[in-house]
Amino acid sequence: QVQLVESGGGLVQAGGSLRLSCAASGIIFSTSAMAWYRQAPGKQREWVAGITNVGTTTYADSVKGRFTISRDNAKNTVTLQMNSLKPDDTAVYYCNKWLTLKTNWGQGTQVTVSA
Repeated sequence: QVQLVESGGGLVQAGGSLRLSCAASGIIFSTSAMAWYRQAPGKQREWVAGITNVGTTTYADSVKGRFTISRDNAKNTVTLQMNSLKPDDTAVYYCNKWLTLKTNWGQGTQVTVSA
């Protein structure tokens, strides 16, 4: 059974940092491209950053230069380091597969950035 468990969210002031983590099980993680997505209140879920199975990364323009995605294939985890956070980054953050069919979504982790 596929399970994605996100953690690390919280409340932070603008300009602050957070580090999100996603633990994956039930998938062949080492060959899966993975990504972080987010959904702000009243908006559709959007893609934030992706990493291929060999570590190539791509970012949405809105987070480029501020966020860094990484992965640890030995631990089946994908991480999102978020720096210089802005109120517009407030959302529930999710991880899931990238460049292929999505699997079941986890519960996400709430990130709230105060002005």
